[in-house]
Amino acid sequence: MIRGWYTGASGMNAQQNRLDAISNNLANVDTAGYKKDISVSKAFPELLIRRTNADGVYHTSVGSADAAPVIGKLGLGVETNEQYIDFSQGSFKNTNTNTDVAFSGKGFYAVETPAGERYTRNGNFYIGKEGILETKEGYPVLGENGYIKLENDRFKVNEDGVIFSEEGQEIDRFKAVRFDNERYLKKTGSSLYMTNDIAGPAHIAEGSERPKFIQGYSETSNVNVVNEMVQMIEVNRAYEANQKTITSEDSMMSTLWQKVAILQ
Repeated sequence: MIRGWYTGASGMNAQQNRLDAISNNLANVDTAGYKKDISVSKAFPELLIRRTNADGVYHTSVGSADAAPVIGKLGLGVETNEQYIDFSQGSFKNTNTNTDVAFSGKGFYAVETPAGERYTRNGNFYIGKEGILETKEGYPVLGENGYIKLENDRFKVNEDGVIFSEEGQEIDRFKAVRFDNERYLKKTGSSLYMTNDIAGPAHIAEGSERPKFIQGYSETSNVNVVNEMVQMIEVNRAYEANQKTITSEDSMMSTLWQKVAILQ
């Protein structure tokens, strides 16, 4: 019965992690370029339950077998295996703002931060006081030649990410990067990501790897509110079921202790 406590508790912890991911997704449903988190759980190995009054081994012409028949399986609980990021494409929202540039396809903008180079899908940019294209947090957006310096917001961006001035002069090209295993990028807040050894180093996207740039649009989050709400209901019910399991186990254990105390 004590094992039942741990099994129920492990289920509650796994559902709590799922609920945290869903809550974060719903909180960022209106965040441009946000990619939802998905929590994945795995089950512990199951035990076979046998009849104890038929224990033993019998011999046959080809070997031996266990005389205790299997009457079912006993699960030992679950644990959170991983939480990964779903980088599926979000929809596009027309903003009619020249400094808003969305991606169509996979890839990331490179951004310079005090902690080093970071990456984002949020293409809602602004022109800073020094004429540098920046994120809303004030981090400079990187082009292939460094900071992107603009005189005004009347510039043009073609599908390849090349930036042209109002007079048609080429200024720079957005530094769009890709990774070998983008799924394992780590979120650092403010729609930014950082790479690691598993995701691999960033490399400039070229050819078929390079996304298409759409000026005047913003990529919305890929969170489906209805699906997230349905999953939240499922999580709450699973959590309550595990909670009731622990309550029942505790009640049985309490009864056992009382009867043992009376007999003694």
